[in-house]
Amino acid sequence: MSQQQSQQWIKTTCPYCGTGCGVEAKVASDGKVTVRGDAAHPANSGLLCSKGSALGETVIKEGRLQHAYIKGHKEPLNKALSFVAARLSHIIAEHGPESVAFYVSGQLLTEDYYVANKLIKGFIGSSNIDSNSRLCMSSAVAGHKRAFGEDVVPGSYDDLEHAELVTLVGSNLAWCHPIVYQRLKRAKVANPHLKVVVIDPRRTDSCDIADLHLPLNGGTDVALFNGLLAYLSEHGKLNTDYIKHSTEGLEAALQSAVEDAGDLPALAQTCGLEPEALIRFFQLFADNQRCVTVFSQGVNQSSQGVDKVNAIINNHLATGKIGRLGASAFSITGQPNAMGGREVGALSNLLAGHLDYVPEHLAALSQFWQTEQLSQKPGYKAVELFEKIGSGEIKAVWIMGTNPAVSLPESAKVREALLACPLVVVSDCIAETDTTRYADVLLPAAAWGERDGTVTNSERMISRQRAFVSAEGDTKPDWYLLSQVAKNMGFASAFDYQSSADIFSEHAALSGLLSDTGERLFNISGLSGKDQQGFDQLSPQRWPIALETNTDNKSLFSEGRFSTASGKAQLIAVTNQSLQPPSQAFPLVLNTGRVRDQWHTMTRTGLAPQLSSHTSEPLLEIHPQDAANQGLCDGEVVTVNSQVGELKVRLSISEGQKVGYLFMPIHWNTQYSSDGLVSNLVASSVDPISGQPESKYTPVKISAWEYASEAVLLTANALSTQQCQALPVDYWVKQGLGDGYLYRIADTSEPAMLASKLKAFLLSQAKLQSLDFADQVKQHYRSALVVEGELFSSFTAAAKGQLDSSSWLESLLQQPMSDNIRRGVLAGTSPAPDLGKIVCSCHQVRQQTISEVIAEHDCDSAEQVGRHCKAGTNCGSCVPEIKRMIKTVSIE
Repeated sequence: MSQQQSQQWIKTTCPYCGTGCGVEAKVASDGKVTVRGDAAHPANSGLLCSKGSALGETVIKEGRLQHAYIKGHKEPLNKALSFVAARLSHIIAEHGPESVAFYVSGQLLTEDYYVANKLIKGFIGSSNIDSNSRLCMSSAVAGHKRAFGEDVVPGSYDDLEHAELVTLVGSNLAWCHPIVYQRLKRAKVANPHLKVVVIDPRRTDSCDIADLHLPLNGGTDVALFNGLLAYLSEHGKLNTDYIKHSTEGLEAALQSAVEDAGDLPALAQTCGLEPEALIRFFQLFADNQRCVTVFSQGVNQSSQGVDKVNAIINNHLATGKIGRLGASAFSITGQPNAMGGREVGALSNLLAGHLDYVPEHLAALSQFWQTEQLSQKPGYKAVELFEKIGSGEIKAVWIMGTNPAVSLPESAKVREALLACPLVVVSDCIAETDTTRYADVLLPAAAWGERDGTVTNSERMISRQRAFVSAEGDTKPDWYLLSQVAKNMGFASAFDYQSSADIFSEHAALSGLLSDTGERLFNISGLSGKDQQGFDQLSPQRWPIALETNTDNKSLFSEGRFSTASGKAQLIAVTNQSLQPPSQAFPLVLNTGRVRDQWHTMTRTGLAPQLSSHTSEPLLEIHPQDAANQGLCDGEVVTVNSQVGELKVRLSISEGQKVGYLFMPIHWNTQYSSDGLVSNLVASSVDPISGQPESKYTPVKISAWEYASEAVLLTANALSTQQCQALPVDYWVKQGLGDGYLYRIADTSEPAMLASKLKAFLLSQAKLQSLDFADQVKQHYRSALVVEGELFSSFTAAAKGQLDSSSWLESLLQQPMSDNIRRGVLAGTSPAPDLGKIVCSCHQVRQQTISEVIAEHDCDSAEQVGRHCKAGTNCGSCVPEIKRMIKTVSIE
């Protein structure tokens, strides 16, 4: 990357959720990266959420993996790649190709995905490649294939602006896809007749614009949508012409729906809803022709996820509300390139280019790849794949750009499997994750900003990711690492790629296989044959693109033709399957998901301190009634047990929770917490069709943890993983700050002992001068540790529940140790105002500032607040919270 290029705005794509926002990045002469939204990109029109806005903060050298390691020893990259090739070849020769597995990621670019899939399925001859996308959208894939004959998402973001009814099912769109949510919010403002329904056990911030919230019981989505289908039939709202000409299977699906739903009171009881609310939703769907049903992880992450997807699609097919602008069942993907992975077949049950394991497709793909080694049957899906690693059936696994030691259910078993596996190869851009510690071979992979290729978003839009910084050390793209291993294994001619443009062109050409049969809609063959210049100039566009000129695609299925053998869509008979009900042993149901400003297992977002300011530690949300029944208080650390594991987590009482239900985020790993892996609690129960784990319904119990003291520790430098593990405390959580790190601590020892342990630990790490304060009556203990006249670390310890707010301390690290600061630290009083937690991550606006603005200017809207302090004026994710603050200030 030349100096001139580095100071230009480079168009690329955000590496977070499936929205696929366009980003422009520029590198200053000092190496600092600035990002802004790409106003020309159709997915976001220049808007970015808090995570996208903070991308520049994550392009840093800290924690990067820049060299290869074999058994912990740094080695030249070529030696490491040769070692991997030799070990894989040896294992295949001794145990067969199915003893090898790849576990890949929706974080990969399509070109990386393509080469990984080609190598293992086409030349190693094993179908044991699966993706972390199995955990987020594989139920949608299977549901699409059952209904449409192909994994096709028919909807687009444009549909939201033309709909009369938008239903969000199992989707906290406001937090998980903020830019799509803002688009829906603007559409509702522009069209007051647009109705929004949210179906979710939790009252999330997505309900801020909802006309109706249905807090259904967990796992009852099939019953609800079967009830809708029965209602539509009973009231003459089915589209008989569309059903006759474009669908099959109505009779069986309807019979199942009527029998499953029962009468209205029974359905309402099953779903845990008021009958009046059910009727209102049914009427809204029946009376509006342009209906969009957006569904996401709350539907997919289920042991009955595929049936839930088909129950939703059944209603759209039976009413003809599909294939038209403003009418669609719309799966919103979780990862930036989950769909790209589906396109290249990087799931164990798929082949490249939307081909299947049928003789005609296998023959065509073998000929295209010029291989006789193509695997002939599906491989193991993610959960089973790691079980086979644990049992010893799989002898080698290559993990790329993902963190299964945190993200997979029953993560303790996953870690045991990796520990026992003869060969674990991990290619990643981060040196230290929960998964890299189990690697026999570490390979340095290019990160966002260094790599070059394509991704496909939730609405089938292909966009470019472009490099704007130079890779350092031995860092290489994943496709390069894979290709070099393939060459060393004897497959040189098939993997002689010089650039990602070469791979994209091959992928595009493959998509046109068997196109004359009209079987598949996925076809981007119009983009094949592009040279580097053409690839560099590729603009965002949605498939299908059979000809390079047809980039303005109308809604798919607009002519009522589908990718099935008959050309007709299939309505699928589904029945609600009751989940294990709460019991005396496990009386509550745990739901998992994301928080507003974090992403997956925090390996990237954890690098941006501003993204930890809103939710700084894992919290277990609970309804006030459940907390009272257990005798638990807001903010205390509790113990949570399921049938498979245990953890400790801080309690957060929330009116948004449904009685009997809990919520805990998925993000925290062992680099950021001692006990925050929610996957330790989640069992390996999967959908029998998709193999997607049940992450939304885990029976648990909670109990008080008898700890005696708490502390807040601030350090100028992060404690290493080894130092964190050596912390002499029972519970800790790490939060990055602008100039240091904050650790929240709880311990069973008394406050005086906790203070003594912390001080001894810190003094053992560096030569520090200690300034101490102790109030043995109040059990308050404080220490400031100074190095060369600057505050290096500070901690406050107190009895359980007696710890004062310490957010004011965040600004004091690495500041000259003035008398004012010394007095404040030791006295526990602030020399600077305590402005509370950050509410607006984009503009770093704190709680107290917003409260003062509301009071001073008598604000009655979030827009007014934003005009005075900028809060809520970027991505808008904090607007619902600002609205709640307005109500609170008004009451006061």
